[in-house]
Amino acid sequence: MSRHSERISESDLKYYEHRYYNDLKNDCFKFKISNSTYRCPFCLDRQDYSVSELLKHASRFARGSHSREIKVIAKHSALQLYIDKYLPKNIRPEPVSKDQLFVWPWMGIVANIPTEIENGRYVGESGSKLREEFTLKGFHPLRVHPLWNHNGHSGFAIVEFSKDWDGFINAMNFEKSFEAEQCGKRDYYSSRCQRGRLYGWVARDDDYHLKSVIGVHLRKNGDLKTVSGKEAEDKRKTSKLVSGLANTLKMKNKELEQVCSKYDEIDWSLNRVMEQKEEMIKSFNNEIQQIQQRDRDHLNNIFMDHEKARLHLEAQKKELQNRENDLQKRQARNDNERKKLHFKKKNNEMAIMEQNKADEKVMHLAEEQKKEKEKLHEKIHELQRRLDAKQTLELEIEHMRGAIQVMKHMGEDEDVEEKKKMDAIKLALQDKEEELEAMEDLQQTLVVKERKTNDELQDARKELISLMAKTTRAFIGVKRMGELDGKPFVKAAKRKFFGDEVNVKAVELCSQWEAYLRDPSWHPFKVLLDEAGNAKEILDEEDEKLRTLKDEFGDEVFGAVATALRELNEYNPSGRYPLPELWSFKEGRKASLKEGVSHLMKQWKLLKRRKT
Repeated sequence: MSRHSERISESDLKYYEHRYYNDLKNDCFKFKISNSTYRCPFCLDRQDYSVSELLKHASRFARGSHSREIKVIAKHSALQLYIDKYLPKNIRPEPVSKDQLFVWPWMGIVANIPTEIENGRYVGESGSKLREEFTLKGFHPLRVHPLWNHNGHSGFAIVEFSKDWDGFINAMNFEKSFEAEQCGKRDYYSSRCQRGRLYGWVARDDDYHLKSVIGVHLRKNGDLKTVSGKEAEDKRKTSKLVSGLANTLKMKNKELEQVCSKYDEIDWSLNRVMEQKEEMIKSFNNEIQQIQQRDRDHLNNIFMDHEKARLHLEAQKKELQNRENDLQKRQARNDNERKKLHFKKKNNEMAIMEQNKADEKVMHLAEEQKKEKEKLHEKIHELQRRLDAKQTLELEIEHMRGAIQVMKHMGEDEDVEEKKKMDAIKLALQDKEEELEAMEDLQQTLVVKERKTNDELQDARKELISLMAKTTRAFIGVKRMGELDGKPFVKAAKRKFFGDEVNVKAVELCSQWEAYLRDPSWHPFKVLLDEAGNAKEILDEEDEKLRTLKDEFGDEVFGAVATALRELNEYNPSGRYPLPELWSFKEGRKASLKEGVSHLMKQWKLLKRRKT
């Protein structure tokens, strides 16, 4: 920085310092928080200070540094001048008698702390809570000790301050704040009604000699000292410290002289060694230079020989590379041809294997279906014969029972011959009933076999659906019942949108209606009764969603959604997801197992002809 800029900075500093000092005198800045708490009016940290702490803060900033602005230094310099001139008269504690005895370390007494009875003992506020309250008021206590006796909390507490003079000032401010609110020591002992108010004062000799818990705590943790005695003690300590430091300084100076003498000797020896070292380094460098020169000459000769060998090798390398490129091209052509042949061979082998597997599976399935069908027909015919025989037998049994009833009504007058006939009819009836029971057992066995055969046919149908799902769509194939057809949505999107937006909107609309179809809470069907009185579910075309869909996107989109709804309601009303079904696309209906097997046989024969 130039002298001119220094003069400008000094003049600016004086100007701003005078300006802010006048503002402080005119009360333009508010920095008093309470009787003993202050804040710096020029800082944003909002920290509370005592008078001495605020003075230290202002002094530290007023000394300044190159990193601080001129206005910041001027503000704190003006604050320092204002504190030195005005605050001691207004807010520093009044002088006390220097011969008055105080408890040291400086302590305060808090009385009339609210207490209440719990479990037969008195309890009250904790010391930490009281310490926070006094800290917020700017007294800066170190700690607060609630006093306890045999009955519990005594209602008194001891407030400890720091041992230095800042602690004494905080203690006196503590006492003055209570006296200002008429809650001092004299007020405590003279007041009749003390409920709801705290009393406080600085501990002195009369408190020290009390026989209560207050005196016991003060005698255990402190001594009695006057202000003058404390000052004299501090002076003695300071004088002793200064004397000790002076003696230490004298000894250190002697040691420094001895060290300087040794340093001169060592420095002379070191200089001598450095001179010798420089001579050795110079001689070493000369030898190194000579060696390096010889090495450079040798390396140059090697480089020339290497360059000649490199040129010769490069020429050979180019020739070999040309040969290698020709061989690689030939090899690549051979590899490509070999890979093509191998790929075709593998594909052909795989196709033959897959076809053989499919042929075997189809033939096996067809044979199994044929056998199961023949067995089923035989069982059906046998069941029909058994049923006819059962009905004939039941008629004979009823006829015999009627004859027996008639004979019973004829009374006791009938002859012996008639009784013999009746006994014979009863025996025949018993034989017929046993025969009927055996026939019913046989019929039940046939019913069980029929159900088992039906289950096997259903498993065969599922296997056929699984097999045909892998083939392309033909006259007979697999249809996913309840699946939404997306083509009408694409046509509807083309009528409303353009370009790439068509496919996006079509997919969004189709996905939205697929979600509606999967929602079990949406069931747009109503129940009607036919002429025979049977209940039947039909699609409710007046449903709000369906009506909106039809009005907005037309009949074709509505038809696709309606078809999917009907199929889901028929095939999977509880799950609401598509199920595969063997389907005749030519006739638009569910295909039978026989039609599916016949179609597979035709496909198998067609593939067999193509192979041959």
